[in-house]
Amino acid sequence: MLGPILIALLAMVVVGAIGFALVPSAIGDGRAEQRLKSFQGDIRVNRLEQDASRVRDQRRKDLQQTLKSQTAALNQKKRVSLKAMLFQAGMTIKPAAFIRNSIIFGLAILVLLIVLQVPIFFAPVFALAGGYLLPRIYVNRKRRKYQDKFLDELPNAVEAIVRGVKTGLPLNDSIRVVAKDAKEPVRSEFARVLDQQSVGMSITEAVTVLLDRVPLAEVNFFVVVITVQQQAGGNLSEALGNLAKVLRNRKKMKQKIKAMSSEAKASAGIIGSLPFFVAILVSITSPTYLAPLFTTTIGNIWLGIGVLMLSAGVFVMSKMVKFDY
Repeated sequence: MLGPILIALLAMVVVGAIGFALVPSAIGDGRAEQRLKSFQGDIRVNRLEQDASRVRDQRRKDLQQTLKSQTAALNQKKRVSLKAMLFQAGMTIKPAAFIRNSIIFGLAILVLLIVLQVPIFFAPVFALAGGYLLPRIYVNRKRRKYQDKFLDELPNAVEAIVRGVKTGLPLNDSIRVVAKDAKEPVRSEFARVLDQQSVGMSITEAVTVLLDRVPLAEVNFFVVVITVQQQAGGNLSEALGNLAKVLRNRKKMKQKIKAMSSEAKASAGIIGSLPFFVAILVSITSPTYLAPLFTTTIGNIWLGIGVLMLSAGVFVMSKMVKFDY
């Protein structure tokens, strides 16, 4: 008797459950649709996030590739030719004229040494070394000063470009402002970039010419930022703003290293100049004491050995107090 009643109750429960599940959708309940829309929205958000992540990864790869290629090119330019050295020093003299002036300078040193009665087999060696090394030391020193002046003004120029881009100016107009108002040599170099664009170069090719003129890591950073922005897009003002902060931090670090190494440089200068001061003082107090070094064969040999040892010591000390930053 209980069996049919129990079966009837179970049938009623099943029918009620089916009706409860089907009737709300039949009368237009929107909860299922809301769940479907939210699920589709989640899918759309995930796709957007994946696309954004893919774009960021691609831009990062482009930046790394560009930086790698630019750094490789910069490392290859460490051994520069005479023409490039004169160009990077901001000098307009041609290599042929520079070599001619170096030869004339060496001959003048030779004549001066002969007049001072330096031994005949020492005079040509000193004249050759002086005619070859001293002009190049002068060019390298002028090149370094040119680069230091450029680095001192480069953060201000980058910040000026950032302000121009934030106010809505195009990149070329912002560079034109720098070329008009910045200090030398940044003004001339950015004017050169504009001149390169006026003859048909793109902004990417024009800033590469800037790297040829001033082959420094900081300029390489600027070139990479401009190149990547032109190729992959992005927020130029933010990238250049971060670059300006990096340049200022590197400048502070450079000044700190210079201050910390000044004592070692002073010591090296004193030690390197001490033999000359001692020789001058001894010659003043006792003029004939050092004469055998110049009048005898064995004295000339020992004098040459002393000059070689002193040169090696100066070279080692210069390497010890020279830091790359």
